[in-house]
Amino acid sequence: MSTLFHTNRLIHESSPYLLQHAHNPVDWYPWGKEAFEKAKKENKLVLVSIGYSACHWCHVMEHESFEDPEVAELMNEKYVCVKVDREEHPEVDMLYMDAINVLTGRGGWPLNCFTLSNGKPIYGGTYFHKEDWMQLLQNLNNLFRKEPEKVRELSEEIEKGILSISLLPDSTQGKINKDFKFVEELANKIATSFDKAFGGYNYAPKFPMPNNYEFLLYYTYALKNLGREEEAKPIEAQVYLTLDKMAMGGIYDQIGGGFARYSTDSFWKVPHFEKMLYDNGQLMSLYANGYKCNPKELYKETVYGIHTFVSEKLTSKDGGFYCALDADSEGIEGEFYVWTKDELKELLGDEYALFASYYNVNDKDVWENGKHILERKRTDVEFSDEQNISINDLTVKKKNWLLILNEKREKRVPPGLDDKTLASWNGLMLKGYAEAYKTFKDSAFLDAAINNANFIKNKLLTPEGSVWHCYKKNKGYIEGFLDDYAFIASAFISLYEATFNETWLKDAQSLTDYALEHFYDAKKNIFYYTHGNHEQIIVRKADISDNVIPASNSEIAVVLYKLGHLVGNDKYLAVAEGMVLAVKDNMLNYPQGYTNWAMLMLHHQLRFTEVAITGKLAITFRDKINKEYLPNMVILGAENASELDLLKEKFAIDRTLVYVCENKTCLRPFSSVGEAINAIKNLK
Repeated sequence: MSTLFHTNRLIHESSPYLLQHAHNPVDWYPWGKEAFEKAKKENKLVLVSIGYSACHWCHVMEHESFEDPEVAELMNEKYVCVKVDREEHPEVDMLYMDAINVLTGRGGWPLNCFTLSNGKPIYGGTYFHKEDWMQLLQNLNNLFRKEPEKVRELSEEIEKGILSISLLPDSTQGKINKDFKFVEELANKIATSFDKAFGGYNYAPKFPMPNNYEFLLYYTYALKNLGREEEAKPIEAQVYLTLDKMAMGGIYDQIGGGFARYSTDSFWKVPHFEKMLYDNGQLMSLYANGYKCNPKELYKETVYGIHTFVSEKLTSKDGGFYCALDADSEGIEGEFYVWTKDELKELLGDEYALFASYYNVNDKDVWENGKHILERKRTDVEFSDEQNISINDLTVKKKNWLLILNEKREKRVPPGLDDKTLASWNGLMLKGYAEAYKTFKDSAFLDAAINNANFIKNKLLTPEGSVWHCYKKNKGYIEGFLDDYAFIASAFISLYEATFNETWLKDAQSLTDYALEHFYDAKKNIFYYTHGNHEQIIVRKADISDNVIPASNSEIAVVLYKLGHLVGNDKYLAVAEGMVLAVKDNMLNYPQGYTNWAMLMLHHQLRFTEVAITGKLAITFRDKINKEYLPNMVILGAENASELDLLKEKFAIDRTLVYVCENKTCLRPFSSVGEAINAIKNLK
């Protein structure tokens, strides 16, 4: 029976994920009071079903269960059913993910949580087969009807569990110890999980985790700064191995650029094919910084590949960035991206043999159903030596191969596009472009960054100083969360450092001040994830642990620290330091989950510098400094006079000067960029 005969309330929603379910025979409600009021009135349990548009197993459960009239009839009769896009409502996802973790010890999507009419959870899980799902629906409803008190007791136990894992650390007074041993212990614990053959960590599935490798790059920089170069080498080698293997693996789209969300194996070969904006924004930053440290052509090629993907597939006409491309096309995971040998032979002719060797197309490494995922086993230098072909000739051949395959691929049915815009993820991508511009000074990166920054200012920021979390159909909606403020402010700081346009610095400060007013708990010295006026079901949560995206608290702490140095605000610095102290006890238990915090700790433990440039060559000097990997600094400057504290009274009409400062105390000014860079690197 076709589900197109049905239309439910989700037809009026903006979320592509909800619209995917708008023709299910399930009588879905969007997240809101209406569903819970109905459940209370009719004495029913609520099903809160959470996913996102690019989620493969969400599609599978929809096709198996939510499109099935028999299943839908049971769901509609016994429950009030709510469909939630986790990207629109991360606060809802966060709460019910905690509930599922309390119940089962693991989470994922689709996330299906059953609740009382007050929203408090009683049971749940992730993906269910149709038969199991129908049995669960019957059993849970029977329990609720026959033993309502037992169900309420279940709810109370789960609530206690949620509250126990939501406890905020106590505020800690004092200063961060300058002893480097704590960060050293963090890095050494992380190193015990290294996969020294294929990069990343020694388990599967493998997620890119860009923030982990940003930390490790910074850590090796710190070791060198302390004169411990030999200790830095194995960590540095692991970072480069990981960057190499990811960029050459199937997790990276060798034809169209950009990364998939994760690899299902330990070799970076078989991706879960959805491509998310947040991964690609962070990975653009990581590969740009990787290139500064180790200028491999592979890293540059990867940054440009991400740009190609994002500009062609995820950028709107007004400069905003869309969320994601689906894993599936034509109902088959990865169908858009994979190739048969016969297709490739027909397309490439005499070039096929060389192409197949380059992209590892062979009978041994076939994926499934005779399909191949393109990947590389060797760098271009290694391959050209092996095949006795010059790098220039190989580059020309590669360009031609990719043109042929891309033209063919564009004729296929494309994966679905999630065309809503999220403020936080736009911040991550904007920062990626700003960091890429600093490294490569390509105007295409700066244009993309400025277009997006103007989009954020014009479409997502309100006159009251708040941020819309989502944007679609020419309007913002859903009040912003802490990560929206943190990642946009962080991106604006990076854009200021790339341009010296003080507008972006002022906007970053305004967003930070708004977050301090509406999200900050001074007693706990931590920020809540939701606005103070946001209605809570069980607990007002704080996002502390870094994951595939850094925690909103760690990022706002980094923002406070950098802003404190850029604008000379001691309160910002004190709050940032207090936040690190508050989470310090958590860090050694799971170091991979605190690497953004660890970088902030490194800022405190190394000599952190403010680099101020004044004069007519300020832009030229800035660009030379920005090409260097100098993670322990902020940079500010102007070609003319400026009211920023560190630039006041430093302007000279006839020359350009670079001031290297620490806590507003500056060394004698340098008139040479090289001298300034040496001074930054050699501060002990």
